[in-house]
Amino acid sequence: MTSSPASRPRIVVGVDGSPSSTQALRWALSQAALAGGEVHAVSVWHLPTTAGWETVLDAVDWAGNARLALDTALAAAAPDGAPQVNRHVVEGHPARALVEAAADADLLVVGNRGRGAFSGMLLGSVGLHVLAHAPCPVVVVHGDRLPSGHETAAATTAAR
Repeated sequence: MTSSPASRPRIVVGVDGSPSSTQALRWALSQAALAGGEVHAVSVWHLPTTAGWETVLDAVDWAGNARLALDTALAAAAPDGAPQVNRHVVEGHPARALVEAAADADLLVVGNRGRGAFSGMLLGSVGLHVLAHAPCPVVVVHGDRLPSGHETAAATTAAR
């Protein structure tokens, strides 16, 4: 763990608006409550790489969409509110941005499936990247819904 005895454990969680990331956020909030930690929810956006679509893409509020996805996930994961959550909306590649956000974290939490096109995969590209490169332990939360009282049964932890 990177936190000192006097500091609270720092838990970073990736949120992209997918059901899996909302479940990861729910798990991170539960873990923070158990450990007396603080949650840093990170939503990452980036401009798609295209040619000839610039005028259409300029009309999209990418940061606003990421902020809305984060707010929506927080409302779903903590209907009674989660004032202890630090919200971060950053531009960049999701996998790299999460690894950077976890530089001084005690734990990084992600869902097993994001918004990628390969829905049949067991683990998405962001999850694979953070498992290989995160500077702290990583929890990958599986499934759309965790059974009540079994929060740890649906998570896989990889220690660094």
